[in-house]
Amino acid sequence: MQEFLGHIYFGNTILEYLVCLAFFIGGVLVVKLFTTIVMSRLKKLASRTKTDLDDFLLHAVDTKLSSLFYIGVLYLSIQRLTLNDMMARGTWIFFLLFLTIFGVRFLLSLVIYILDLYWTSRDTEESKKKAIRGILTIFKFAVWVIAVVILLDNLGVQVSGLIAGLGIGGIAIALAAQAVLGDLFSYFTIFFDKPFEIGDYIIIGDFMGTVEHIGIKTSRIRSLSGEEIIISNTDLTSSRVRNYKRMEKRRILFKLGLVYDTTAEQLEEATSLIKEIIAATGNAEFDRSHFCQYGDFSLDIETVYYVLTRDYNIYMDTQQDINLRIRKEFEKRGLEFAYPTQTVIVEKNEP
Repeated sequence: MQEFLGHIYFGNTILEYLVCLAFFIGGVLVVKLFTTIVMSRLKKLASRTKTDLDDFLLHAVDTKLSSLFYIGVLYLSIQRLTLNDMMARGTWIFFLLFLTIFGVRFLLSLVIYILDLYWTSRDTEESKKKAIRGILTIFKFAVWVIAVVILLDNLGVQVSGLIAGLGIGGIAIALAAQAVLGDLFSYFTIFFDKPFEIGDYIIIGDFMGTVEHIGIKTSRIRSLSGEEIIISNTDLTSSRVRNYKRMEKRRILFKLGLVYDTTAEQLEEATSLIKEIIAATGNAEFDRSHFCQYGDFSLDIETVYYVLTRDYNIYMDTQQDINLRIRKEFEKRGLEFAYPTQTVIVEKNEP
């Protein structure tokens, strides 16, 4: 028996192969015991907590790292054998490759879960979720590129020349597509800084409308007349944007002109009357009303009030209601509105 166990094949005895096999089987049983008994108990404990992070971590370990545990047991078992340089390097590359794949998958799932949980709790719109998925795709690609470079460096590959070549190529691509990259970075600026969102009514220069889509390169705005306006993200971030959706209340200033025959008492009555009308109007908040100046052909009254909503239709309804009531009340009290007039004096010279 000892003679049989002492036979050597590929530099190792049969006994060493059996020990390696026993070590592998024992390691597999330990991993299986851990994944079935220990993990199940941990999951029960995690289900009793208020947070979902521990549930996710246990699920990620069970789905993303359990296979890596078996590969680690296989690698440690093989290390008990005497291997030539080629076999030793092959097993090391095999283990390092799987370690990189499973490790990156686990870290990505953890980071994406945290970021998705943070953004989803703040934004529930489907369009924003699509934008988040697009950003996460770019993030995944960047992480995998970095992981591959680190893997090649650990395998002894000279990556400095590769990185330099990629850097020169990246500069060339950036110069050739600087407009596209500028719009891409502007998209990130819009997404993170949020100067406006889908559904906001904005004004950019001579263009105005409701934001319907925010893309990686361009954004689309629906104007009041119905046509679609397509503007690059770079133009949006470099322009002054007026966002009316975030306006809590609208300040209104208007002037009324009364004829010069109006008495001082009537002017006082007019300002008080305007105050009463605005104060009694819904969605309106009175600020001031004053006889402000002597105009060219009228005595001018300047009034300021606030409409307590951002809705333009409600603002126009409120303004119309105030204008009609002022007109009616002024007519009742004989307060006459002024209109442009000129007095021409003709002198007749006697011969």
